[in-house]
Amino acid sequence: MTTASDHDASRVDGRGWTPRLIFSLVSIVLVLEVLSVGYMTVSMALPAITTEFRTDQGAWLITAFLLVGAVTAPLVGKLADMYGKRRLLIWCIAISTAGTLMSAIATSYAVMIAGRALGGMLVPCLFLSYSLIRDVFPPKIVPLAVSISTAGMGLITVAAPFLAGWLIDGFGWRSVFWFFGGILVVLVFLVLASTPETSVRLRSRVDFIGAALLGAGLAGVLIAVSFGPTWGWTAPITLVFLLGGVVLVVGWYLSAQRVPEPLIGLDVLGRRPVLYTVIAAGAVYGVGALYSIVLPMMTMTPDTFGLGYGFGLDAEGFALFQVPLGVMTMTGGIVVGTLCGRGVPPRTLLAASMVFLGSGAALTAVQHDAKPTLFVFAGIVGLGMGLGYAAVPNQLIAAVPPELQASTAGIAGVVQSLVSAALPVIAFAVMNNSFVAPLSPADTGGAVVYTNGGFVAAFVIAVFTAVVGVLAVSAIPRRVEQFSVHDPAAPGVGAVVGTHLDAP
Repeated sequence: MTTASDHDASRVDGRGWTPRLIFSLVSIVLVLEVLSVGYMTVSMALPAITTEFRTDQGAWLITAFLLVGAVTAPLVGKLADMYGKRRLLIWCIAISTAGTLMSAIATSYAVMIAGRALGGMLVPCLFLSYSLIRDVFPPKIVPLAVSISTAGMGLITVAAPFLAGWLIDGFGWRSVFWFFGGILVVLVFLVLASTPETSVRLRSRVDFIGAALLGAGLAGVLIAVSFGPTWGWTAPITLVFLLGGVVLVVGWYLSAQRVPEPLIGLDVLGRRPVLYTVIAAGAVYGVGALYSIVLPMMTMTPDTFGLGYGFGLDAEGFALFQVPLGVMTMTGGIVVGTLCGRGVPPRTLLAASMVFLGSGAALTAVQHDAKPTLFVFAGIVGLGMGLGYAAVPNQLIAAVPPELQASTAGIAGVVQSLVSAALPVIAFAVMNNSFVAPLSPADTGGAVVYTNGGFVAAFVIAVFTAVVGVLAVSAIPRRVEQFSVHDPAAPGVGAVVGTHLDAP
């Protein structure tokens, strides 16, 4: 078993930033930028793709990507702790590359969906990246490096609509997959050349039964949540996926109590610093996802409808609203990295994240009929997103030993995906049930348009979620004890080997 001292000795350079470390961080950040921008760009190419393949099942292009990323996260995290975080990072990028190129040459919609599913292996790269940084970067620059890697994804989304328009309009939708597939090929070699493998290892066995139960259960729940609005919440197929998924997750939980080396240690997940950080992570990503979906829909609605909102923006017009979101997200990440490096506890910054997210959503609910104020409110939400995206991994790093970092971060990633998928569904269920505007399809072009109260309700749901996040953060102990993995035959909780004080 690798010890804490072995971990410290594995650091690349204890002196601080070096050209190689900068090269490594840039390579890792580029991987996560492809994750962020590639997802958004493919979403914009969706109409062209569904038109060519003559299908009305376009939602599967998005769902397949997120589904595979979520259900494989726990297993990927466990394998990364056992065999090396860089190794699994490279494998995930390589599999995603294969899937992206498969989509580029797809001759049928089934092949396209299969390619998108393999492309979803890029999703675990988020937690693999900061878990690897934790192991191989010098301790004093880990908070800033982690924060830049996680929050930096917001900045390049400013240019995503313009990139998507240039590729799709100039070269067709397949160019999107060729473009990102080629970049991923290059990134495999950049990461290999710039970033060393961690020497931290967890001696354990893979709980394949637990992985199957948890993966299938999560898949069932996510499919039900994603397609419930289309199939109908009481439709037999929806209930089969939802109830079947819940039963399988319960089966995994019961199995994890009996298996000597479970996929995810319940003793670890049940610790307050871990459990409530994971809940807070779900709140951060859920609010960010809901706001990012509702804001463009609201601003793109024509003001001629007289609903009290909307500016009739096109995609390029809305791109201006991405500027405050992206810039302030990146700013929030830098703030977290800088302050954590100077001793400010990530718990405090995670609480601040919730306050900014809730305040920005509340202000948007109260006033959303003027562009200047919306720019400001979007910036406030963006700052909250950046603070949260960066504070969550720093808080997990403070609470979890290196040997369990990836597997714990993997379950946090699952919760982030679940809440991000579920919260917009909940919001639109409320909007569709009570706030559909009484306009004729001839006036709206067949699109569903909501009353002003519908968007107020959506932002209130975001505020409520932020409040849940605040409560979760308040339950994280001020004194976070980092436990050790002490027994190679039965990895679990051992004696405390270090502490992180969350109070100044």
